[in-house]
Amino acid sequence: MGLITGLLTLPLAPLRGTAWVLDQVITQAEREFYDPEPVRRELADLERELLEGRIDEEEFDASEDELLDKLEWLEARQRRLSAH
Repeated sequence: MGLITGLLTLPLAPLRGTAWVLDQVITQAEREFYDPEPVRRELADLERELLEGRIDEEEFDASEDELLDKLEWLEARQRRLSAH
């Protein structure tokens, strides 16, 4: 960026800074949203609830199926991103 271009675009600096911050927030939110670790913890908690008798087999199976589907989707997404 040349001196003239830098001076002419100086009024846009706050906008570029705001855009950068928003990009960082979105990136972090996506990292957290697509992280499979919370789903694994939920599966472990679910199994604990079953073993402690707080839920029955039917409720366990339904919840486990949902969590396993979500985990499979997250892991497939990670594999697709790693392939690129």
